[in-house]
Amino acid sequence: MATLLRKIGLIRLHNRDTEDPKHHHNHRGGGGGQQSASLRGKGGGKSGGHKQQQQQQHPGGSGDASPGPGKGKSKRAAELAARDKQPQPAAGAAGAAGRLMKELQDIARLSDRFISVELVNENLFDWNVKLHQVDKDSVLWQDMKETNTEFILLNLTFPDNFPFSPPFMRVLSPRLENGYVLDGGAICMELLTPRGWSSAYTVEAVMRQFAASLVKGQGRICRKAGKSKKSFSRKEAEATFKSLVKTHEKYGWVTPPVSDG
Repeated sequence: MATLLRKIGLIRLHNRDTEDPKHHHNHRGGGGGQQSASLRGKGGGKSGGHKQQQQQQHPGGSGDASPGPGKGKSKRAAELAARDKQPQPAAGAAGAAGRLMKELQDIARLSDRFISVELVNENLFDWNVKLHQVDKDSVLWQDMKETNTEFILLNLTFPDNFPFSPPFMRVLSPRLENGYVLDGGAICMELLTPRGWSSAYTVEAVMRQFAASLVKGQGRICRKAGKSKKSFSRKEAEATFKSLVKTHEKYGWVTPPVSDG
């Protein structure tokens, strides 16, 4: 975090330097009369003699190649406007870090211990989340009891512009079948896509929706010999998720409500 904040400070300092009014100063010509004549000439107006002199000096007919004061300001304003439209990764990352810190605090205060979180290598943008509970009337809960599975482990990685873009979420263990969990541990949920995501969603809300989806989709712990021990792959999960998003954008989505779980 300290390194991240230092980078933010450097970027903001650089922005202040480049926005110094001295950088917007327009360098004028030698005398006031010459400047006035130049302006009148570009306006196509009263000083025809000066305009003719410029055309003789520049046979191409375009006049002085250096932008006048007004044109210089317009060009600089356009450059600043274009720069302002560009994303600011450091500032965005700082905002995301603040939101994620609040999310961690809120999860730590949950009274039902529905989920718990561990940071991966102390990285605030990389979480391992333990889902401790699903519907106790479900076959999945029964599977968890019979196999002594205390929790379902998931990984969430957050973009620098969170919460304005969704995290990438996948199952790590145990190996699940059905329940909208696909190859590599990818999860078929519209709210995890840019189109279905809202910045109002919290990690807790996403996890409760996921728990409901597992139950609605008849999720089970895989017990097949050999297959049950095979680890999920992030690369496979990312490829699967990308493919399913394309499919559902074409044919639509169906997401079960939380009340179903």
